[in-house]
Amino acid sequence: CLKATMGLVANGGTQIIFLGIQYPALLMYRLPPLFAGDTVKIGEISYKLKTPRNPELVPVNTVFSDSLPQTVVQHLRWIMQKDLLGQDVFLIGPPGPLRRSIAMQYLELTKREVEYVALSRDTTETDLKQRREIRSGTAFYIDQCAVRAATQGRVLVLEGLEKAERNVLPVLNNLLENREMQLEDGRFLMSYQRYDKLLQEHTKEELDSWKIVRVSEDFRVIALGLPVPKYKGNPLDPPLRSRFQARDVYYLPFKDQLELLYTVGPNIAAERVSQLLSLATTLCSQESSNLGLPDFPVDNLLPALHVLNTLPMLSSQQLVQRLYPYNSILGKDGRTAVEGVLICESLSKGILPHSFYRTMTLLVALSRLVVVPTKLQVPAGIKELHPPNSSPTFISTPSHSQLMAEMMQSHMVKDICLIGAKGCGKSVIAREFAEMLGYSIEPVMLYQDMTARDLLQQRCTLPNGDTAWRPSPLVTAAIEGKLLVLDGIHRVNLGTLAVLSRLLHDRELDLYDGTRLLRWDRYQTLKEQLQFTDQQLQERSIFPIHPSFRVLALAEPPVVGASTNSSRGQQWLGPELLTMFLYHTVSPMARAEEMKLIQGLTPNVPKEAAEQLLHLTHSLRKTNDATAQSLASSLSTRQLLRICRRLSQYPEESIAHAVNKACLSRFLPSLARASLDKSLANCSIPDTPDPAEHTRDFSCSVKDGVLTIGSVSAPVYDANEKMKVPDVLFYDNLQHMMVMEDMLKDFLLGEHLLLVGNQGVGKNKIVDRFLHLLNRPREYLQLHRDTTVQTLTLQPSVRDGIIMYEDSPLVKAVKLGHILVIDEADKAPTNVTCILKALVESGEMILADGRRIISAEGRPNTIVMHPDFRMLVLANRPGFPFLGNDFFGALGDIFSCHAVDNPKPQAELAMLKQYGPNVPDATLQKLVAAFGELRSMADQGTITYPYSTREVVNIVKHLQKFPDEGLANVVRNVFDFDSYNKDMREVLIEALHKHGIPIGAKPSSVKLAKELPLPEVKMTGYWTVNQGGNARRKLLCPSETRPIDIKGPVFLRVQSYPCNRQESRALSFSEEKAHWQIPMNEVNIICDVTTKDDVVYVATCNPVCLYSMKERGETIQCMELYDVFPRTISGVWQPFVTVAPLGSPLDGQVVLHEEQSNTVLHLDMVTGAVRRLMLSPDTDPPAATKASSWWSSKEPQVRGLSSFAGSNWCVCVCSNQLEVLDVLEGRVHSISLPINLKSVFLVAEDRWLLLESNTNKKFLLTKPMHMNAEDSGVCQLHSISEDSVSTGHGATEVSVPQMLSCEQLPNENLSAALDQNIVSPNRILADTGSFARVVVGFPDLVSPNEVYSFKRPVDLSVMKSAETGAHMFLRGGLRSGAAKQENCVSLLSANQVVRALPPNKVPLKEVYPKDVTPPMTAAYLEVTDLNSKKVKYIPVPRSMMVSPYTSWLSKVSESDVLIAALGSGGVVTVDMGGYVRLWETGLDTLQRSLMEWRNMIGTEDGRPLQITIQRDSGLDVSAPKHGKFDPNNAPHVGGNQWAGGTGGRDTAGLGGKGGPYRLDAGHKVYQVSQAEKDAVPEEVRRAAREMGEKAFKERLKEIDMSEYDAATYERFSNAVRRQVQSLRIILDSLQAKGKERQWLKNQALGELDDAKIIDGLTGEKAIYKRRGELDPEPGSPQQKPKRLRVLADVSGSMYRFNGVDGRLERSMEAVCMVMEALESYEHKFKYDIIGHSGDGYDIELVRVDKVPKNNKQRLKVLKTMHAHSQFCMSGDYTLEGTEASIKELAREEADEHFVMVLSDANLERYGIRPERFAQALTSDPQVNAFAIFIGSLGDQAERLQKTLPAGRSFVAMDTKQIPQILQQIFTSTMLASV
Repeated sequence: CLKATMGLVANGGTQIIFLGIQYPALLMYRLPPLFAGDTVKIGEISYKLKTPRNPELVPVNTVFSDSLPQTVVQHLRWIMQKDLLGQDVFLIGPPGPLRRSIAMQYLELTKREVEYVALSRDTTETDLKQRREIRSGTAFYIDQCAVRAATQGRVLVLEGLEKAERNVLPVLNNLLENREMQLEDGRFLMSYQRYDKLLQEHTKEELDSWKIVRVSEDFRVIALGLPVPKYKGNPLDPPLRSRFQARDVYYLPFKDQLELLYTVGPNIAAERVSQLLSLATTLCSQESSNLGLPDFPVDNLLPALHVLNTLPMLSSQQLVQRLYPYNSILGKDGRTAVEGVLICESLSKGILPHSFYRTMTLLVALSRLVVVPTKLQVPAGIKELHPPNSSPTFISTPSHSQLMAEMMQSHMVKDICLIGAKGCGKSVIAREFAEMLGYSIEPVMLYQDMTARDLLQQRCTLPNGDTAWRPSPLVTAAIEGKLLVLDGIHRVNLGTLAVLSRLLHDRELDLYDGTRLLRWDRYQTLKEQLQFTDQQLQERSIFPIHPSFRVLALAEPPVVGASTNSSRGQQWLGPELLTMFLYHTVSPMARAEEMKLIQGLTPNVPKEAAEQLLHLTHSLRKTNDATAQSLASSLSTRQLLRICRRLSQYPEESIAHAVNKACLSRFLPSLARASLDKSLANCSIPDTPDPAEHTRDFSCSVKDGVLTIGSVSAPVYDANEKMKVPDVLFYDNLQHMMVMEDMLKDFLLGEHLLLVGNQGVGKNKIVDRFLHLLNRPREYLQLHRDTTVQTLTLQPSVRDGIIMYEDSPLVKAVKLGHILVIDEADKAPTNVTCILKALVESGEMILADGRRIISAEGRPNTIVMHPDFRMLVLANRPGFPFLGNDFFGALGDIFSCHAVDNPKPQAELAMLKQYGPNVPDATLQKLVAAFGELRSMADQGTITYPYSTREVVNIVKHLQKFPDEGLANVVRNVFDFDSYNKDMREVLIEALHKHGIPIGAKPSSVKLAKELPLPEVKMTGYWTVNQGGNARRKLLCPSETRPIDIKGPVFLRVQSYPCNRQESRALSFSEEKAHWQIPMNEVNIICDVTTKDDVVYVATCNPVCLYSMKERGETIQCMELYDVFPRTISGVWQPFVTVAPLGSPLDGQVVLHEEQSNTVLHLDMVTGAVRRLMLSPDTDPPAATKASSWWSSKEPQVRGLSSFAGSNWCVCVCSNQLEVLDVLEGRVHSISLPINLKSVFLVAEDRWLLLESNTNKKFLLTKPMHMNAEDSGVCQLHSISEDSVSTGHGATEVSVPQMLSCEQLPNENLSAALDQNIVSPNRILADTGSFARVVVGFPDLVSPNEVYSFKRPVDLSVMKSAETGAHMFLRGGLRSGAAKQENCVSLLSANQVVRALPPNKVPLKEVYPKDVTPPMTAAYLEVTDLNSKKVKYIPVPRSMMVSPYTSWLSKVSESDVLIAALGSGGVVTVDMGGYVRLWETGLDTLQRSLMEWRNMIGTEDGRPLQITIQRDSGLDVSAPKHGKFDPNNAPHVGGNQWAGGTGGRDTAGLGGKGGPYRLDAGHKVYQVSQAEKDAVPEEVRRAAREMGEKAFKERLKEIDMSEYDAATYERFSNAVRRQVQSLRIILDSLQAKGKERQWLKNQALGELDDAKIIDGLTGEKAIYKRRGELDPEPGSPQQKPKRLRVLADVSGSMYRFNGVDGRLERSMEAVCMVMEALESYEHKFKYDIIGHSGDGYDIELVRVDKVPKNNKQRLKVLKTMHAHSQFCMSGDYTLEGTEASIKELAREEADEHFVMVLSDANLERYGIRPERFAQALTSDPQVNAFAIFIGSLGDQAERLQKTLPAGRSFVAMDTKQIPQILQQIFTSTMLASV
């Protein structure tokens, strides 16, 4: 069938377009011609006709069939009565064309001329009375409708009185009442009675000279309006209302309407017609409007039935959906109500089986339509028809074909509106639809401030300066018969859209300049009746509307229940709009369809990637969670296509990256971000960082005209306008390079780019650099609050009376192909920026001067878009604290988005080095670290201002230029903004101090330990290694080698904890560099510390754990080994662990030995692998022979573990053998010894010093360097004899080394220590009797080795452990046995020996002055410096917590700390509470650090500053001299004579020239010393203090609160002070944003409104605009407050576990925070707080209507919580409480509903399944429910969180997080839409 018609087109040369006319022809009834003198009778009332003077102004073809419905006839009769009485009428009734058609029918019957005005909110009095136009340089007044009607005796039809602004219509009051009006041009309209009276006394000429004009007796006014309280609009002004007679014109009664419908649809079963009509009637009834349902558009039933008549197999339900798209406009209750009605009317039964309906594809639909006898032929040549699916850019999918078929049907009879979410393909469908029907499209982009003039006609000037009216595209489309696409009908104000209602209903339009557009058939009738030619009608400015003209509107779905100005969109689809269109919804595509679409449009996209993308998108679209929905909206079909285009070009990119980019996840609120991450994980889309990211070379280079950034290349542009190419100072850094590479990829794909970021992260720099590299000229537009659509496109100006338009940068860029950079895009209102959409999307845009931008060559008066034109848009991130407009939300999906973040630490450091090459690295690192921390705080919402790179760069620039100024001072340039906000200041200072920026420190606060002199160094003896051939002295030790028996590996979890590293030198300078706490519980005991390079390993033994951390790292790795060492009764078995780290290539791996169970483990801290190494050859461990003995036997087998630095082997010491473990080779070498060992010192890799256990005799074991199995090398043992210098004393004392260095002192250190120049091998040794000993020549020289000693006055081992009281208290009893850890290390490079001593072994009297009490310390570090021959004692602060197992502790170490040397040349101490401290002891490094520290503080030498002005005095400088000394010391200025003058020359003084040096004799500088400044008199301070206290007590008295209560309340309130403060700041600023003022137009003063320049030329007054508070739209719903309920857990378990983690107190703090933050915002937030416990789930704590007003009432709430949880029953009602609260809240009226559930996570204990709880949380989409679980036993809460929906549940392991989590929820959801 289709082919047949196509053939017909080809042969006949005429083109058939399928069109039904508005109403089927059989209804059209032509009135017989009426003539003057005829009488029209309605009932008994008759009216005599007169001949119209302008017959073309009489309506034609409005009267329907000869049998008009009775109701209509009644209305006409009533109007005739009023007409005869000379009264004006007001037809009031529901929206729709009925009232207008009745008025027009009456006017056609009575042959009256009509003046029609559609009032809108833009109508001004000039539109009604008189407007000025300029003709050949002179302004004339031209009468407008009201004046024309009054003078010519026409009927003035005013439609839409409720749309006009309040004070416009009163201009008509006098005309209506007395038929009088004073005109602007001086004439006066006078009623015909008075005029005729005057005419009897005066001549007409006289009256004319007085400028009096007669108002015709035939002048009448018919007003049409809606009843206003029910519909939106302005209520009638009482004086105006009293001048009209009203008539209610309701829909036709059922019977009349039914008859009408029967005549239209003869092919339809009568039953179906009546069902449809009764549905319509039901939905218009009073009851349905009480439910809040909008009226059903009854008038549209006619066209709908016309469709049904042609296609009887359509289901009624589908028809109803088009007439009344209830799914889009109603909420849940509304929908159910309508569906209920549908079922009652049994319409839903008429649905065909779906499959059949689906198969009726487009072809069938088309062929069906062709079968319809088409009533109209249109001349050929508009455009030819396209068969469906012929265009390459449109991929047809089943749902779209179905939509097209439905649109075709509606297209027969009426205009269509497509509703669909943004980016779902509305514009594409519209384009394809037009192609298929051969239409050319006229796109009109609508925006919020659009006026009726913008829609219809705009004023312009002709070249000679005359003013004229230029028709808008809408009007030309109507005349030429195009398809008018109104894009964004949801944005325009209803009052503006009203001017189109007549065009849409009746196809008629009256324009401002008097032109009238008539419906095609009416135009033809008029032509026949009046026998006019087209020419004559056009002279009378009457034009036909082309019969094939149609309107297609596009809109986003209305937001149900939204108030007018809410950010989420609005409920725009009201009863009035329902009558204008038939509605079709573009439903989201099914996954398979979208896949087909993507593959069709981007054929090369990797299939797997596309499927993952769709899986994610559809899983987000399906959920009914608001956050997921908003994420899904950023992944619209349009955005998916963009991602796929890019993936098909760069298939190696990760999908997660693309999704994060599209959603701008970097700037999402934390909840939404969590939700997105979880969805990505669920869809198994790995967010893997690109492994090549760090290795890849991100350099950029320009070679041979090709620019390469990273791995992407592009040709460099050849620019004509070189001066417009930006050139900017830019330092390359990795991160910005990556952003630029990303931008270049998208740029090459032809995308327009959007860069979003915080302030100061370098967006402008990146863009300028990018354009500079590409050599592209740019145009720059900066947007701001007052940007309008006009300023974006053209700037009008007047020259010689003619209006000229200056092209804006946007138009220039489009013309010339430049790059348009739009800056601060979020500052302009989104309704302005949305016009960019049309430009980006379709490449079309209409300018204010009538020109249009188009993408391809074409019509005249156009600007062709240059192919090189691109837009780069910059915007700040959405949300607080920028509070811009959400540019990304509105337009994000038409741009390719890039989040620009502050550079990562490495990149930022590199960049800062380029800005400040001379600034010390340490300073830069501190800055980068501190700012990094502040930024992460801003991300979490702890602070509001996001500190950016711009601030750091400014600090560095300052330091570069003025290096002497201290960092601590310069950072104040940034932070002084916050100096008045106390909380903020505390946070900042804390963060800066943490990273060692000493803000607030004085240069004098240096607290280094006091140095004491060392005793003289003496040579005390010799060591001789016996090498002689004597066999007894030289013992051979057999060794055997075997593979290690390895059990395992088992993989244990390696947990990471954040390392909260604090720099210690924030406020004062001491030896301590930094400190942090290891995350361990208080019963644990530290038992070994060791280091490897910059990694610190700490082993603990109760339970056994191993921690590893880097010296400057961010995290602490922890491996818990209590699965390997099960805990037994702690008193019986006390494990003791030692650790030996392994060298390269086994970095990060350690060998761990536990002494009691004699276990050796090999641990890998990276993978978590644990292997057990079995040393003894027998299969089971030796200890296992006696089952019970392995903890009771007193002499365990392996004693200790030592490894040689940087090697891969370690030595296990047994009683008479050494086990050498070679971990890399997996072998063990056993060396059997003839002696019993006490300990081993690895002096060198092949020489070990052994100590025999009973006699402390020393032996040197030499062994081959590499032990291989083949040559089982023999190890030799040599005894060492020690001789003292003076042999006379007989027995020598044998020193027992505590520490022996494994490398030698550098020669210069050795020389310094011994005060003689010496080069020799040496080792440094420490024992209890000396500070240090140096053994010169050992172990390499055979000759006797000299021992030099620094003797102690008293041997340490002799000192009593005289415990001080405090120690007794902490330790509980005396120590038992010797401690295992010696705590002594040597620092060879610094020439120091450091040991940790308990306070009782330190000469405190010498260290501290008499009157100073020594501080409480854990220990002292004794630093023996052999260079300066000094010893000093550094106090180590007491530990925060100490394990209760004191006797066990004392076995580990003598003092409370363990010590190890650091690779970087300091020592690290770990105290028993797990507090790690880094110390710097070396003198040189200390001095260097002190210099740096002083530089950071800056030098304030306290000298006064003087201002000097250098002037050239013209006198020569003779030789410099001191000058004379003036005994009186009078001030001297100049004169080359006196010393100490100012401004002179040659003499010493200040500010002069040529003098030898500055000399200040102290004139004119009075300075208060710091001490004086500080000394504010005591009484003043006291008075201030007392005043504060008095005020506080008064306040307490007022609210009747005791001081004890006040203190209790303060405890809770202070804990959340910061959160409350920041929440209130946000609430305040949002409130301010809501109150932002809007433009008020048509003002008599203010700023000139560009749109009214021409009106200004003609001399009008109201051509200004000004800012003012915009009243809410009349009739718009009141903004309701948000409703919040906090469900607090007050069950018994809260009280019980409060001691463990303080959960009850934290919950009380959270409740306190809610109460304080929302105080005085009761109008915005209504909240209540309900408790749940075993007693029930509705324990009332705070009622909605009775919120606590002061601290006392708030404390009462907290006390109630506490008491309840103490005394309630056990049990858990979390689930029931949640469900009940959600149900209850959903019933309340509110803007949004929130429920926050605080609970502890032991749901499992009460048998509650997490799935049930998840269901409860999401049970009602209207209510946003959040659960916060308070840290629980084990990982309950984490497991629970995994099963709950993302972004809805939080785990607060540390209860301190609860208030922060609450704050997060507030900021990311509630405030998203305040």
